[in-house]
Amino acid sequence: MTIALFQTNLIWEHPEQNRINLGKKISTLTKPVDVIVLPEMFTSGFTMNASSVAESMNGTTVSWMQDLAKQTYAAITGSIVIKEDDKYYNRLLFVHPDGRIDCYNKKHTFTLAGEHEIYQSGNSISIINYKGWKIKPLICYDLRFPVWSRNVEGYDLLLYVANWPKVRINAWNALLKARAIENMSYCVGVNRVGLDANNHEYSGHSAIYDTLGERLDTTPNDKEAVEIVTLHKSHIETYRNKLGFLNDKDAFSLK
Repeated sequence: MTIALFQTNLIWEHPEQNRINLGKKISTLTKPVDVIVLPEMFTSGFTMNASSVAESMNGTTVSWMQDLAKQTYAAITGSIVIKEDDKYYNRLLFVHPDGRIDCYNKKHTFTLAGEHEIYQSGNSISIINYKGWKIKPLICYDLRFPVWSRNVEGYDLLLYVANWPKVRINAWNALLKARAIENMSYCVGVNRVGLDANNHEYSGHSAIYDTLGERLDTTPNDKEAVEIVTLHKSHIETYRNKLGFLNDKDAFSLK
């Protein structure tokens, strides 16, 4: 599976301009990819002004993603602000090339920024089946919670989209690698760059790790970049069969 990571700056609370900018970047892809990964809240930046940027599942951004997925023959994913039943969600959308949509609502809302006061927390895990791969999508702050990320579903790829600030980027680096190792899966993290309206700085550090915690990409830090990496299912099968660590995992239930 070939994945394109879009580490990009975001225009604050300006969905139209962000769609334009991202569309231009996606149009520069010179070879086919299977999945295009955008950051968390890619139409707005990490805003608590949900009412100013929220869309419905029939809105412009969803249609834009469906059109792009069809044009590129690739799935496209990232999170946006969705309003549904008078509630706001930080929702990851995984749009298949045929227009079908899988969703994941962020479970761990970021209390330090008051996200829990604005956005409804999700309560269910999503496993996406795509081209023979099982993908588990999560969002930013979810990375700090290993039980929620735990590989009890036999997934192949753990995917995080984020607006993770530079001041805590060491945690992002360490936890992405740890999630790959402990779950014996590929782990992909896509983070934004630039400065937002709250003066929070973002330094990227988007990355892809394999089941042994080896980094597979060369994405530069602190600047916009598009990184394309091909992942191999045989790598997962080889090391899970050889090492068998997941066979010894603890049983637990979430409450």
